[in-house]
Amino acid sequence: MTKQLRLLTHLALALSAVAVVVAGPLATAATAAPVPQLPGAGASFRAESPAVTQVDAFFGAYRRASLGGVEETPEEVRRMYLDPELDGRLTDWAAEHDADPVFRAQNIPDSWSVATLTSDEDTETVVLTEHWGDGSTTTVWYTVRLADLVIVGLTDPPLRHLPESAPAASVS
Repeated sequence: MTKQLRLLTHLALALSAVAVVVAGPLATAATAAPVPQLPGAGASFRAESPAVTQVDAFFGAYRRASLGGVEETPEEVRRMYLDPELDGRLTDWAAEHDADPVFRAQNIPDSWSVATLTSDEDTETVVLTEHWGDGSTTTVWYTVRLADLVIVGLTDPPLRHLPESAPAASVS
């Protein structure tokens, strides 16, 4: 029960931060409080959908847990946001690649941005771009089940010139 409460708290905080960011320019100078910046989204963040907000909230919570800034461990954050089957596949991916399965690397990105790629009746694909200190980026695709906003897929984007017989690194 407490994990569900924490998940709802994280979601409520993310949604309230989006509301403040969206309403910030509409507030008058006399009543405007400083607008909190979402953890990694920066100026490029747009509240496109609940799925985008959910992926942003997950990634922020996971990054904070990885940095040791919160009570939860990265594994606990994964269990709060991810489908159990996906979580298991990520654990296997980490062992196979000797890297963090969410960051897709051995270190932690400096920032990130999120955007909707595609959406249908049941799911939405959200693109999360990790921004690294050396100026490089890594793109990861998240699939979010819209009925409950649970993340059910996390994969590297398809490679354009990959021969059909070569498998792509994927956990979706």
